[in-house]
Amino acid sequence: MADLKYVHSDEARENWMKMPITMQMGNIGSEVSRSLKWTKKKNETRANSAIDRALELFDFTIEANLKNHARLTEILKAREEFCDYFFNHNSYHTDPIKMQKYYDGFVMMERLSSC
Repeated sequence: MADLKYVHSDEARENWMKMPITMQMGNIGSEVSRSLKWTKKKNETRANSAIDRALELFDFTIEANLKNHARLTEILKAREEFCDYFFNHNSYHTDPIKMQKYYDGFVMMERLSSC
């Protein structure tokens, strides 16, 4: 099996592990947003780059939350829905606006918690 080449540095990965889940999911949401934007604008290169970064952040988030079963289940479901939307012809019939709102909720929770 080939070694994965990560977009983010090892230092970024280490910092990721220390972030609260709301910040992790909010940052994933930024890449989800970029993925949706560039797919809609038909810029395959930028869309694929954003998709790759989102998947990497999902993987980091999964690793950071392995000991929390409920949280891990939610992250895995979100990753599965993301992959289905972009790679499996949207068999779950995911609405991209609702998908974005899901991640926006984490951004709002993070902002509220830092007040």
